Amino acid sequence: MEEHQFATKAIKTTQRAFENINPVTAPIYLSTTFKRNPDGSYNDGFVYTRADNPNRRILEQSLAELEGGADAFAFSSGMAAVSALFQSLSPTDHILLPDDIYFNIYLLVDEVFSRWGLTYTLVDMTDLNALKAAFRPNTRLVWLETPSNPQLKITDIAEVATIAHDQGALIVVDNTWPTPVLQRPFDLGADIVMHSTTKYFGGHSDVLGGCIILRQESAYTDRVAKVQVFSGAVPSPFDCWLISRGIQTMHLRVHAQSNSAAELASFLSQHPRIEKVNYPGLSDHAGYEIARRQMPNGAGGMLSILVKGDGERALQVSNRLNVFTTATSLGGVESLVEHRKSIEGPSSQTPDNLLRISVGLEDIGDLIEDWDQALRL
Repeated sequence: MEEHQFATKAIKTTQRAFENINPVTAPIYLSTTFKRNPDGSYNDGFVYTRADNPNRRILEQSLAELEGGADAFAFSSGMAAVSALFQSLSPTDHILLPDDIYFNIYLLVDEVFSRWGLTYTLVDMTDLNALKAAFRPNTRLVWLETPSNPQLKITDIAEVATIAHDQGALIVVDNTWPTPVLQRPFDLGADIVMHSTTKYFGGHSDVLGGCIILRQESAYTDRVAKVQVFSGAVPSPFDCWLISRGIQTMHLRVHAQSNSAAELASFLSQHPRIEKVNYPGLSDHAGYEIARRQMPNGAGGMLSILVKGDGERALQVSNRLNVFTTATSLGGVESLVEHRKSIEGPSSQTPDNLLRISVGLEDIGDLIEDWDQALRL
């Protein structure tokens, strides 16, 4: 064998790959590029990691199968996934958004895509007559969050899908909060499902990600695929590996978090210092019957509360919590609480005294006791 110099050896000796081995856990394929065959082809079509990567393909195939869709596209964050979907529209298109949509999506449309000619209307998606009246001839997309963030409104996906399809529009469901463990939008007529995989899919607050899943192949399949590859907002192989690892325990985590959230919501709903609890698993919730129908396996691990008093009082309560951490995000193993109005700003529709709660996997007795002592203020 030809003797190479040190610099050459340092590269060649670390490029060795093991063949005919079968690891139980998928390895992480960090390579940005892949060797070409003598005939010019590439094994399994892997050319360059921006276009495709083994870890991303594993993740995308898993996401599509779990939601029951035909194709899935992974992105570097939930907002990157949302952006890709809006970029697949035409500048003259009109979209309908919930009036209490996740605030950053509203800002994205209002401050970025509106300058590209994309128009929008905010609608109370629980009011089907208002929804019907909001359609225009160029309405192409109806966006749903159910439960909504952070007021946990429940929208009837099947009813909205029927209305949207009659108008020639597609319906997108942000299924981040329920996950496919608790809610199956495609079974209810949705065309597209979006997730921030940062949340329950990842499950450990250590990875950013997002995805778009299409129920069936359509013109949007090719458009979203091109945006993904050409814009390059793709997750790293390590990020894909982390999210795939999180998926393996998601079913157990989501059920446990949903059960604990239901107990916490029941406790808080009877507390004299709480004005209101927003949780679709409570029988007095406006969307309780719809939630029972389209989320039959649980109402989820998220709730929000209105503390009696003003925003300052709500912040005081959140700062007294010890087991709950005051932080942005949700869906991790740790319980979090956040005063949304101070994050979203004065133009937000979120009430000043609202606290959003993400229930983790701590002991439910400890979580209830934490709120009990915080509310004694």
